[in-house]
Parts: sequence; structure tokens; C-alpha cells
Amino acid sequence: MPIRPAQPFPGLGHYVGLDLLSTAVIVLDRSFVLVYANPSAETMFAFSQKNAIGQPCARLFSAHTGNASLFAMLEQVVKYDASFSENELTLETAAAAILHTACTAAPAEGQRLIVEFHQQNQQMKIVREEKILEHQQLNRELIRNLAHEIKNPLGGIRGSAQLLERELPHIELKEYTQVIVQEADRLQALMDRLLTPHRLPKLVSLNIHEVLERVRALMLAEFPDGISVVRDYDASLPELVGEKEPLIQALLNVARNAAQSIKGRGEIRIVTRIARQVTLARVRYRYAIMIDIIDNGPGVANALQDKIFYPLVSGRDGGTGLGLSIAQDLVNQHHGIIEFDSIPGQTRFTVLLPVRNIPATPDTSQPS
Repeated sequence: MPIRPAQPFPGLGHYVGLDLLSTAVIVLDRSFVLVYANPSAETMFAFSQKNAIGQPCARLFSAHTGNASLFAMLEQVVKYDASFSENELTLETAAAAILHTACTAAPAEGQRLIVEFHQQNQQMKIVREEKILEHQQLNRELIRNLAHEIKNPLGGIRGSAQLLERELPHIELKEYTQVIVQEADRLQALMDRLLTPHRLPKLVSLNIHEVLERVRALMLAEFPDGISVVRDYDASLPELVGEKEPLIQALLNVARNAAQSIKGRGEIRIVTRIARQVTLARVRYRYAIMIDIIDNGPGVANALQDKIFYPLVSGRDGGTGLGLSIAQDLVNQHHGIIEFDSIPGQTRFTVLLPVRNIPATPDTSQPS
């Protein structure tokens, strides 16, 4: 039923005001062809207005039951020339993202329809980001404490191996004690890195696709027989400010987690897009680079979804539970965040990295 009489939206020939809204707004003609989309709609539905204008609205969404409810509502708006609302609408975008929204559609001047979407999980997302950042700090302390406890017995193990080596009757047996000494040294170096205070990343301009191509090469080398890595890159993405090696490690940990979830056999998709008007850790950025790493595995178990980024939490036998925690920490150092959504048959990890300028380095030189 209509909720109120039709109220024309003045000035729809000029959409500057709609560009500033944080809610997603699209304008359709009476045939449901897209006339306009504001930046928030581009981000929510993962399309470019330039490419989507003139396309039927149906192409923006897949054949999902929630999408049918949207089009039924639009038909009611046209039929009754009045506004309608849906407080709980589950949409699936053409990129297969599931969105939980509230939606209002109304007739507008010029035989057009204006449709506004409020993403219901936005507040939940903000709360979740704050929890992730809080837990990340606790994770660092836990890992540092764990590293300290592991470091203590390493010296004893190494010293005992060296003493044992002196007593061995056959020189060929020393190969085994050397393995113990070398691995103890390797673990000692790892513990030293974990116990060293985190340094700030050395920021340079870099191309995120160069980082992802390195990740892809490493994945194909690690899983040569069963993994297919499909790329869907947006070549128009701007340069990213960051440090290459930590970003490679972070994205590799996420991709490796996807590969392990499908037991080394299946498809992993890597998708890059631009996100507009993104808030990360309560800081608003005009643009962010969005990287989706999607697998077709069984999904993340419900019992793990709230703590998947905690250290020592793993859904895999033999897993250390450190990969995603370390990835989140490295992305946080770049002012970004990792989030995920998961259903059986599709798990999507989304890495958001803000597009920023390289901070100016203070000039410490003395005047001559």
C-alpha cells in the first residue's frame, strides 16, 4: 500500500545535492532504466555510473528473490504514482554481494523514480570495525607474551643440541643436531621480530595489481595442481600509498586461507574496485581501494565468524590461527581493514585500503 502521496523531487535535472548523501540513491525512468546513481550507490552496488547509465536496473542485480521484491515495489510506485517502502530487503548485486537494506522508492518529476537505499548493517559494520581494532591491540599483546614464553626455552634447546653434538660418536649424526640448532636460531629470530615494537610502514606509491600479481604467483606455486586464480581487475584504480612487502604478506595470508578452506582444489577470484566515501576507523576517505578475495568453499563456520581474526583461532586441523590475525594487523598499519561475509559455497574477504597522499617528511636540514 502507498505510504504517502507522490511528492516530486525538485531539481532532478541537477544531481549535485544527491552526490553528497551518504545513503545510496539511484534515479530510474519508468522503464526501470538507470538515469543516475550517486557515489554511495556506486560503492554499495559495486558498479561505475559511467558504465551503468542507460542500462536496465535488472542488470545491476542478479536473479535473487529479494531483487524480485524490489522490482515488485517499483511496479507499485508506477501503478499508484505514490511512494512505497520496504524496511527489510535483501538484495544480491551483480557481483554476488548480499546486502541487507531498507528501501524507499518514490515518483519524481520528469516521469522518473527515485530510489534510496539504507544499508542496515552500516552501524553494525562500524561497531564491528571498532571491535576488530580493539581486539587487534589485545592480539598484539597476546602474541608478544606468547613469543616471550617461547623464547625462554629456545636457548636451552640450542645449548643442549650443541652439547649433544660434542658427544656423538659418528660425525654423520651431527647433521641432525645442526638442524636443531638452525631451527632454534630461526625461531629465535622470529621471536625477536615479534617482540620488537611495531615500526611504521615505509610509505611509497605502488600499484595494488603488482602486489596482487605477486600474491597470485605465490599461490599458484604453493598449490600448483588444484587452484584456479581468476582475476577481475579494475585497471583504472589509482596508485596506493603503502609498503609493498607487508601488503603482499597480508593479502597472501588471506588468499592462502581461502585456498586452505577449499582444501587446495577449487576457484579463487580476486576482484579490485574503487570504493567511494568510505569511513575507516572513524576517518572519512573520499576513495578507497577494495580488494575482494572470494572462494567457493564450504564457508566459515558460524561458531568462528565472530572470532576469525583472533590469534590461535582456526577452523582447520593443524592450523595456527595466526594468518588472518597478522593480515589484519598489517592492513591496520596501512589505515585499512579486512571484513568478510560467508555463506556455504561463497566466502568473500574484502580488504579496504584508503587512497592517501604520502605524508610529507619534515625537513631537518640546518640552514646554511
